Amino acid sequence: MSAQLIEGKKISDSIREELKQEVEKIKQEGITPGLVVILVGEDPASQVYVRNKAKACEQLGYYSEVVRLPAETTQDELLKLIDQYNRLSTIHGILVQLPLPKHIEEKAIIDAIAVEKDVDGFHPVSVGNLMIGDDTLLPCTPSGVIELLKRTGNDPAGKHAVVIGRSNIVGKPVSMLLLRENATVTICHSRTPNLPEMARQADILVAAVGVAKLVKKEWVKPGAVVIDVGVNRLPDGKLCGDVDFDEVSEVAGWVTPVPGGVGPMTITMLMANTLKAAKRSSR
Repeated sequence: MSAQLIEGKKISDSIREELKQEVEKIKQEGITPGLVVILVGEDPASQVYVRNKAKACEQLGYYSEVVRLPAETTQDELLKLIDQYNRLSTIHGILVQLPLPKHIEEKAIIDAIAVEKDVDGFHPVSVGNLMIGDDTLLPCTPSGVIELLKRTGNDPAGKHAVVIGRSNIVGKPVSMLLLRENATVTICHSRTPNLPEMARQADILVAAVGVAKLVKKEWVKPGAVVIDVGVNRLPDGKLCGDVDFDEVSEVAGWVTPVPGGVGPMTITMLMANTLKAAKRSSR
């Protein structure tokens, strides 16, 4: 394997150490970062995420609450709960775990969270601030991607970045963040003709489409940095990304593994957002 591994777990751990030191400082000023995670229903993957978020809060010394609601909770009931936490000064971040049951409209829930507590970075005002380059709480996975690049010495400035995927959660925001970091950005998707040819132009290639092993070595410019955001489960139960890791490792300069690449960064950036929101609340 010629590619260097971008070890998300190691980078995530080092960021958490930095956060821990900052938390100790603001606790001396009487502020404890507070995060509430609301889970509606019994989705197994969501249960795991929520446990991991609560664990991260505990490790960093945050105040945290996990609210588990039955799947039949109404939209109005959930909105009332969000309103309560919007008003609570001990809570700096509110996260409603997605996906929600079908009878609850995700947009209505996201819009109801106070912008200053929107630690997921999904509120329309947060997205607008990201777009125009104003300071805001950034979506966790995309900001994690930028941290991985910077902390491995792969500054996006002046590079051509190709993003495969245009979702509101990853594709669009990571494109905006790369642009903010002075990369030249191309966004590709299912309607893009000559996708492998477009991908091969990238100095930095970000795959975020949810198609197992889509990106082959012919798609990758020799020496490129390949960031794999996809998490897919194969028929044998193993996890893999959107990148054919074994193939692409032969030609890429840097590559993220799945699991252990982008994944560990997401909760860490959520913790960073919660700390940022707590600091802002004291101004």
